[in-house]
Amino acid sequence: MTNVNLAIVYYSSTGTNYQLSKWAEEAAKAAGAEVKVLKVEELAPPAAIESNPAWKKHVEETQHVPVATQADLEWADAIIFSAPTRFGNIPSQMKQFLDTLGGFWAQGKTINKVVSAMASAGNVNGGQEQTIHTIYTSMMHWGAIIVAPGYTDESIYKAGGNPYGTTVTVTEKGIVEDAEAAVKHQAKRTVQVAEWVKAGLQ
Repeated sequence: MTNVNLAIVYYSSTGTNYQLSKWAEEAAKAAGAEVKVLKVEELAPPAAIESNPAWKKHVEETQHVPVATQADLEWADAIIFSAPTRFGNIPSQMKQFLDTLGGFWAQGKTINKVVSAMASAGNVNGGQEQTIHTIYTSMMHWGAIIVAPGYTDESIYKAGGNPYGTTVTVTEKGIVEDAEAAVKHQAKRTVQVAEWVKAGLQ
């Protein structure tokens, strides 16, 4: 059987979800997957980005990261989404990307994609779980197979105990939780389930 193709699709203004994506990439590659780390297109005006030094710095540092396309999702057997919360919802950048995939969905190309999601917010009860649920709602419409981490590894408890997907709290000091191991476990689990699904479809 060929290796699982994993697309890690993220939005990050100041780098948190990029960091989560890079941890996931490391673990997925170790698990034998072919991996693409992809950002969704930035919609914010340059003036907004320029007004925030951390945002500007991150945009400049990630210019090398490709923008996610429909072709990337067609290539992927599995997808991990990672996004910050925006009032308990996903950022407009991530929503716009999902909204461009109507034709892809209509052709049945989202069916049986294996998906998982991660999120972040500025405080513990900042909407992280709801952000993941929002992504998963779209995935149900896709006919995708959702892979939540549940409580399948001790690292999940150390990262805050979110069974839906790894979530982090970000302060001026950075990520609060000890989340790296949980992200890596979630990525490996996603790849493992994708291997089962891919084998079953071949």
